[in-house]
Amino acid sequence: MVRVGVIGDFVSNNETHVATSAALRHAADKLDIDIEISWVGTDRIKDRATVMLASFDCLVIAPGSPYRSLGGALEAIKYARQHGVPLLGTCGGFQHVVLEFARSVAGFSDAQHAEYDPYASVLFITPLSCSLAGRTMTVHIKEGTAAAAAYRSTSASERYYCNFGLNPAYLDTIIEAGLSLSGTDADGEPRILELPSHPFFIATLFVPQTSSEPGRPHPFLVALLAAATKMRTYNTSAADPA
Repeated sequence: MVRVGVIGDFVSNNETHVATSAALRHAADKLDIDIEISWVGTDRIKDRATVMLASFDCLVIAPGSPYRSLGGALEAIKYARQHGVPLLGTCGGFQHVVLEFARSVAGFSDAQHAEYDPYASVLFITPLSCSLAGRTMTVHIKEGTAAAAAYRSTSASERYYCNFGLNPAYLDTIIEAGLSLSGTDADGEPRILELPSHPFFIATLFVPQTSSEPGRPHPFLVALLAAATKMRTYNTSAADPA
């Protein structure tokens, strides 16, 4: 049994939330594994990440920002990053992956998201010059990345629901700190980021869950669960060497 923690404030009529649970099941069916999905509200996590998340084999940082607790979302991302827990962050998840990395790794402790504080002095996440909400666009994927390995392709068509993204002024800062740009739009704007030193750590500005179907799971959900299964098998073997 692979245990999946979905970090987000579930809303039953939110299309992306409903699609997230369904897409995980599509991927599990493809891999022929059993999964247990648990949604964890961001306001339950702050300062309790280890207690709340230690039982999960992978995490999904769900769409739906602003979250009830910015700090809770960042603590979940930090926990996965530091403990090697496979993670997929989509839409708002992408934005908060950037923010956590800016604060914890790049050294910008005052990095902020314009949706929470539009007048902050260090805005790593800002409104997109043109909203992507409701649009389907081509993503170009860099060869040799975890994203390309999952897609087995260098391009894909993906759906967006977001109005915020990485401030272009800080793209080089994030890359120099260790995140890799593995997917862009036709204009070269960042759409997929990943952490190469991690077993599986991918953030997408689009929402791959919404294009997943029974029998045709999205590659990123399959790759996430495959990484979680591998990590679970390794951890079980390490705990029981006999």
